[in-house]
Amino acid sequence: MPSLIDLMLEGRKVQQHGPWPRAIVDASVWTFAASELAHGRWSLLGLWGEPSMVHMSIMDEHTAEIATISLDCPDHSYPSVSKYHPPALRLERTVRDLFGLSAEGLPDTRPWLDHNRWGVRFPLGNRTIALPKASPYAFLPVEGDSLHQIAVGPVHAGIIEPGHFRFTASGETVVRLEQRLGYTHKGIEGLMTGANLERAAQLAGRVSGDSTVAYAFAFSRAAEAALELVVPDRAVWLRALVAELERLANHLGDIGAICNDASFALMHALCSVLRESVLRASHTAFGHRLMRDIVVPGGVTRDLDDEGKKAIQATLDNIRRRFPALVELYDNTASLQDRTVDTGVLKPALAKQYAAGGYVGRASGRSFDARRTLAYPPYDSLRFDVPVLNDGDVNARVWIRVREVEQSLLLIDQILDRLPEGPLGTHAGHRRETREGMAIVEGFRGDVLVWLRLRDGRVERCHMRDPSWFQWPLLEAAIEGNIVADFPLCNKSFNCSYSGQDI
Repeated sequence: MPSLIDLMLEGRKVQQHGPWPRAIVDASVWTFAASELAHGRWSLLGLWGEPSMVHMSIMDEHTAEIATISLDCPDHSYPSVSKYHPPALRLERTVRDLFGLSAEGLPDTRPWLDHNRWGVRFPLGNRTIALPKASPYAFLPVEGDSLHQIAVGPVHAGIIEPGHFRFTASGETVVRLEQRLGYTHKGIEGLMTGANLERAAQLAGRVSGDSTVAYAFAFSRAAEAALELVVPDRAVWLRALVAELERLANHLGDIGAICNDASFALMHALCSVLRESVLRASHTAFGHRLMRDIVVPGGVTRDLDDEGKKAIQATLDNIRRRFPALVELYDNTASLQDRTVDTGVLKPALAKQYAAGGYVGRASGRSFDARRTLAYPPYDSLRFDVPVLNDGDVNARVWIRVREVEQSLLLIDQILDRLPEGPLGTHAGHRRETREGMAIVEGFRGDVLVWLRLRDGRVERCHMRDPSWFQWPLLEAAIEGNIVADFPLCNKSFNCSYSGQDI
């Protein structure tokens, strides 16, 4: 079996692309790569388009090799990957919506992000056309006796992002769930085009608000790979600190929210108190509760002083005192276990097929964690474990979060103890030539991918892939056979990002 490096040799390697190679290939190599994905020998990291080209990023999980292949599309078409490998389906539908590139053999030709409200078709392509008359979105048919449909959303009760869920049920048992997303499409990739690095980094940090650090981190590392920038050590360690604070706050919030959807509001209240303490410490240390605009290309914009360090340490001490009792409360509440154990099971084979990241993948046997597998600094010199379970149910996804809270506490301790002195950044400079870069950073949901091309100091093209792209379809699979009333519980245990998926 050829390796990814062998695959690169089949194409024309693109210069000034880092840190992993990119090559322009022909249709036969493109289709061969799709076949290897279908057989589970490689994993799909992302698929995105340009006006006359399509790109696909692939990883060999056994060797951690990563490569991107690109295919010219002079006739605005290319061989479908999802014809062989279903995880590419929504990505290919999106490429058509934005760029007008059609995947030949695409199993589902319905639009994905395009809700027929943009005023044009293919807004980022080179053949923009006027908007035709709208037609209703056709949900997939379901056949069987005594079936009924339940429509939920896109507007939901409470403060939550919009998304539509179409249930087909037999009595209370879910036979099929079909999602329709795209309601929070913001045109981020279009806004990125022509932006300078400062503006583009701000946009990246606003893709999904609960992952502002992860996105800014991934964007900055991609820009630094393109420009061959060396980030000062203190900035490298401060980036890891804010990333772990973001992870800690979100996991604490999720654990409580999952319990709340199982009608155990006490855990929600107590976990919310701990989450709030992390947000307040983050504000004291970095001037913003979500630490927005702290990570930028070349370094960070804010240093950590003694007051901020003391606030973080006090918060960690408080969590260490209170969190074990909450874990015991969760584990010893029979009514709660009855709701979470064996509910919303995601089979390990599906998690592997979709290269599911974060707690979704690790609760179903997939051990990938970009901090460990790709070992970007400073994680290559930090001590931590990657928890993995195989049960794949709501309970497993809770326990992965619990263990990751414990690991984040350990990581923050190490970072604070070993935080080096030095400058906070390196000037990006100005380069007129075209340069490309890519990065993968572990956010709290999983791996965030950013690929960009810079020309004359500005972004010519940038693509950002949220882990939710590969997690949302798995929620549809996990809910089948469960009762309708367990959907909120399953949904929260996945906690996919609407905004991150809708770009």
